Amino acid sequence: MAYIEILGTGNAFCPPGRMHALVLIDGKILIDAPPTIMPQLRRHGAQVREIEHILFTHWHADHTFGFPFFLLDRKYISDSNREFPLSVYVRPGGKEVLSELCSVGFPGSLEDALEGIIWVEEEECELKGTDWKFIRFPVCHTPETDPHGYEMVHSSGFRLLHCGDSGPCEEIEKRAKNADAVILEMGMPDIGEFPHHHRPSDVESFKDRFPDAKVFVTHNYARSENGNGGFQMAKLSPDITQLEDEDKIEIGKNGNLTVTKK
Repeated sequence: MAYIEILGTGNAFCPPGRMHALVLIDGKILIDAPPTIMPQLRRHGAQVREIEHILFTHWHADHTFGFPFFLLDRKYISDSNREFPLSVYVRPGGKEVLSELCSVGFPGSLEDALEGIIWVEEEECELKGTDWKFIRFPVCHTPETDPHGYEMVHSSGFRLLHCGDSGPCEEIEKRAKNADAVILEMGMPDIGEFPHHHRPSDVESFKDRFPDAKVFVTHNYARSENGNGGFQMAKLSPDITQLEDEDKIEIGKNGNLTVTKK
C-alpha cells in the first residue's frame, strides 16, 4: 500500500554507521534535506527528479544544508529541462531562509531553480500525486529554528507521526493517541536533562503511555548495529525499533507494518 524508506538515522554528529536522519515516503516525499542528502539518494538509487515534495521540520543545518546541492542536481543533471515539478513545504519565512542558503552556497547559480519551486506555507495540505496529506504541528526544540513535526495521513486512514527533531511535548502526546506509527528522534543519551531531545528513558516512557502505537527511533545519538566507536546503542524494549540506514517500512493494506533490512 505504501512504504517508508529510511535513508539516514543519525543525529547532527553522524555517529559511526549512520548518515543524517532522512525519510523518503513512496519515492516522492522527502522530510528535510540534510548535508548528506546527495550521497544518501545516490546510495539508495533514488531518482532525484522523481522527488516531488520536500517537507521541512526546522532550520538546523543537519536538516537543511543539503538543499542547495539537491537543487543543483535538479538544475544541471536530473531535470535540466524543468519537466518535473517540485513543491517545498515551509513555515512563513522558510522560502527566504532556504533562498539565502542557496545564495550563500552557490551565488548566482540557483535563482532560476528557486523561482521554479512551488512554495507552500499551509499548515494542512494534500500532497498532489500521492496518497498522503499532512498536518504540521509545533514541537519542543530550539525555538529559533521554528521546529515542527508532521502528522502524515494516508488515504487508507493510516496515520504516521513524524515528530521532527523534538523532545517530549504536549503536541506529540495529543496526536500519538490516534497514530498507528510514530517516528521519534533520540538525539541524546541518558546523561543529563535535554528538554529538546528524547533520551532512551523518554522513548521507553512514551511507549508505556502509547502501547498500541508502533514506535520507531531515528536521529540516533549512538552508533549503528555495525558501527565502531562513539556511543553504544541504547538497550530499548524489543517492541521499540531503532532504525538503521536503508531500512524499509512497508505498510500493508490492513495497516500492518513490516520492517525490511537491507
